[in-house]
Amino acid sequence: MTAIIEVKNLGKKYEIRQGQGGYVALRDVITNILKSPFSFAKGKAMDAVGLSKKEEFWALKGVDFTVERGEVMGIIGANGAGKSTLLKILTGITLPTEGEAILHGHVSSLLEVGTGFHPELTGRENIFLNGAILGMKKTDIEKRFDSIVEFAGIEKFLDTPVKRYSSGMYVRLAFSVAAHIEPDILLVDEVLAVGDAEFQKKCLGKMDEVTKTQGRTILFVSHNMAAIQSLCKRSILIEKGKVAMVGKTSEVIDRYLNTSLSQNAVVEFEEKAGALASIQKISLLNKDHEPRSEFPVSEPFSFEIIFECREKIDEATLSIQIYSHDRDLLLYSSEADTLERLSEYTPGKYKTTITIPEFLLNVGRYSFDAILHKPNLSMFAEARNIGFEIKNVENPRSIIFQGNHPGRISTLLSYETKGPKK
Repeated sequence: MTAIIEVKNLGKKYEIRQGQGGYVALRDVITNILKSPFSFAKGKAMDAVGLSKKEEFWALKGVDFTVERGEVMGIIGANGAGKSTLLKILTGITLPTEGEAILHGHVSSLLEVGTGFHPELTGRENIFLNGAILGMKKTDIEKRFDSIVEFAGIEKFLDTPVKRYSSGMYVRLAFSVAAHIEPDILLVDEVLAVGDAEFQKKCLGKMDEVTKTQGRTILFVSHNMAAIQSLCKRSILIEKGKVAMVGKTSEVIDRYLNTSLSQNAVVEFEEKAGALASIQKISLLNKDHEPRSEFPVSEPFSFEIIFECREKIDEATLSIQIYSHDRDLLLYSSEADTLERLSEYTPGKYKTTITIPEFLLNVGRYSFDAILHKPNLSMFAEARNIGFEIKNVENPRSIIFQGNHPGRISTLLSYETKGPKK
């Protein structure tokens, strides 16, 4: 087999400006200029207003790997590890600071759903527009048009402006167009995570089909370890902008889970610059509201999530996903399901307490993700891989079974949110 992607000593550096705050009044600017007129005159205006402090940040550094033609390669790592930056370099959205990435073939990417769609145009018109942006000729779009529409499942709404589409319809159409371009290389980011279970299964099936029957090459970034395991024979683990491991997917996943799992009862997170929202702190609390990471199977416990919205966010919800130790999804729960509606979040801090009832989970080790998102469309804040353990008691109820297979669960959980939300 021949390499279709060759990445050699790839690096990407950003300069982050840090000042005394995001807001500087005009009177302060004028005062600082008067205090330092010569600095300002020499072209150092940022020094004069106190905003010129710069810090170098390497999103990627010394990245080397190859991908064979027809291979599905998984890319995993914690948030901020550099996965999306890598795909943006490979797809040509941004240029590397050093090194090179050589791709032998036509590239298509699905990094952000709906990029290239116009809300005022119909589904039919957007198929041609998006297809053209992604490099398809009109004759090729016409040839694949029926299969694109069928896969997306939007036949009845084909001539409706996409601004009237549900978020799920929007995502399905975007993926369908990208998947039917038939590129030599397809780059897929975590965008599939915002779809429902049926949609994700359909997309994964399509990716499996194009690699096995058409010999396409796929780079697949995901936090869904089950999807990575089923699709990819080899995977890459990226840690802090560097390749930590390349090898058999099961071995790479084991290393990732063992090194990234947080088993602290209280976990605090750094703020992400420029984000609309951020999860700041997660506390795991026992029935007496004491921080713990281990809970008796016969007692309820809770997740306390503190997050901040910096701008108004409409039609969003806070959700959690609970996984088994090997990252099989066991439970998805959303505050929107409890409220039977999506929420509007005004700027400010929020504290949401999610109660997990007794006997819901079997004895064993688990992890969960917390996500503030607009379902099927966009993600505003997330915290991944928070670990906890369910312990046995002397006389558990008969419904608790021992073993390594906790089973599938689905229930409405109790949400209590305090903050400026309307």
